[in-house]
Amino acid sequence: MDKKLKSGLQKKNYLLLLLCFLLIIIGYFVMGTGDIIISPIILIITYIILIPLALLFPFKK
Repeated sequence: MDKKLKSGLQKKNYLLLLLCFLLIIIGYFVMGTGDIIISPIILIITYIILIPLALLFPFKK
């Protein structure tokens, strides 16, 4: 059921990218509240680990 779309990504990849987008929004929102400990951790994990994982990892069927 997980068809590859024209870009070569599967639905799971797009869902993970959506999660990354939401985590980025949450990270910047938390940073706006003045927290300088949690927000950089959220953003670094999202930018360095989750986005490349969503773009490069081929999920198995």
